[in-house]
Amino acid sequence: MSDVNKMLARRVRALREQVGLTQEELARRVEVSRPALSQIENGARKVTAEELMELSDALNVTPGRLLGTEAEPEIRLARDAAPSRSGPGMRISVPQKNLAKFREVLLYILGKVGSKPNIGETVIYKLLYFIDFDYYEKYEEQLVGATYIRNRYGPSPVQFKKVVARMEQDGEIERVKSRYYKYPQTKYLPRRAPDLSLLTGREIALIDDVLCRLSDMDAAQVSAYSHGDVPWRGTAEGEAIPYEAVFYRVAPYSQRVYPDDD
Repeated sequence: MSDVNKMLARRVRALREQVGLTQEELARRVEVSRPALSQIENGARKVTAEELMELSDALNVTPGRLLGTEAEPEIRLARDAAPSRSGPGMRISVPQKNLAKFREVLLYILGKVGSKPNIGETVIYKLLYFIDFDYYEKYEEQLVGATYIRNRYGPSPVQFKKVVARMEQDGEIERVKSRYYKYPQTKYLPRRAPDLSLLTGREIALIDDVLCRLSDMDAAQVSAYSHGDVPWRGTAEGEAIPYEAVFYRVAPYSQRVYPDDD
């Protein structure tokens, strides 16, 4: 077994277990048989370029991170120990104020639309993205201010899994494995109401607008929709999407009317 195969095998298994997928569920997403996925996780089968892309999408990482050639972003929440300083890579610190806002916005989303059958983790990623980027374009201020990475299926908030793990630990949400038609789905159940005192009236109004426009879309539809947004289109695969790109948006994504230059 080559070192690359060993690395890939360990990464696929570890990430699959981290996101709570069975071998059968991941195999279905990648469109291989369960025995074939088992061989991949044991390092006994080489992965094609197409399968590598499907695996990275299903596990919400870039191909480089799956292969171990690209450093994982280092996420530090407010109560975590200080981050290490060894090696390259993206380091993201989430202060208490942003962590609190992230929690309440997620709980608000789940309370409003989380029971809809189409609302799984992938749709939540896109709702958070449009909430953050629409608010920044409209008011030139951060709402949650999460960091979003361009992945093949659209923008993904890199802080999400660590914030959700903390919320599960604190009993604020519960992760549930479900199915949407024939596809496996991760849903989240809120275990408390959001603290609306941490959200302003205009923040709630914008969140409601995004939910009204997009929460009936399924994962494929909202991912395809996100691909038309200028910030996503202008960012390289695996890179952080810059908030400033919202000021180059066009209809139907733009939240403002900009005067003509001439």
